[in-house]
Amino acid sequence: MESLYDHAGGEDGLRRFVDTFYSSVLADPLLQPLFGAGRPDHVAHLTAFTAETFGGPDHFSQQMGGFQRLIDAHRGLRIDEEQRQRFIELYLAAADASGLPGDAPFREALYSHVDFGTQVAMRNSHARTDDELHPLREVPIWNWPDPSDPDPRAD
Repeated sequence: MESLYDHAGGEDGLRRFVDTFYSSVLADPLLQPLFGAGRPDHVAHLTAFTAETFGGPDHFSQQMGGFQRLIDAHRGLRIDEEQRQRFIELYLAAADASGLPGDAPFREALYSHVDFGTQVAMRNSHARTDDELHPLREVPIWNWPDPSDPDPRAD
């Protein structure tokens, strides 16, 4: 079966998507304070992370600091639920604007991916100690939705 990475158009499709998304985040008054003026490497890192989670190359884990880098980036941000929901909204809008596939199974996987990821990020953003962090410590690999399995992460 085709991976989510390939279905999304591989590196090029995901970079176009992330670039569209990141531009919208930096222009959004609710989310911009979390991102500041932006970082030149953020699009490349988020593209690599998304590629890896969707079954593509593992460059994020092997060359860009891996999941610990995400934990470190989110700590202290104190993301609230309104910001989390806005992030999801802009993420899904960028999928439309950038031309990611619109088929229901892909969009279901995309939504579950960003919903789960924002929950992890929000929890980690409030953690004062390592014990308060979400237990996830590695890049999760996402799969196509399976009605018999409510957790789309690969085992």
